[in-house]
Amino acid sequence: MPTYSYACKTCAHAFDVVQSFSDESLTVCPECEGTLRKRYGTVGVTFNGSGFYRTDSRASAGTSAGESASSTSAAPSAAPASTSPTT
Repeated sequence: MPTYSYACKTCAHAFDVVQSFSDESLTVCPECEGTLRKRYGTVGVTFNGSGFYRTDSRASAGTSAGESASSTSAAPSAAPASTSPTT
């Protein structure tokens, strides 16, 4: 369940409350019975790690991962015979 922050408009009393999404927002300050307002801040979620990429979970269309790696390598070309210089 999420935690919501409230502040009183009259006495500036601030507090946090754990509420369900379906619960009604609080409207009355527990200290002075003044009007409350909901406070919004930064989101408490962090994403750690290197991230996800489009190619992480699937191979390219029509090929499997093994085929795509072997099809990109070219056949080795024949090296010309070396000749030793004569003096």
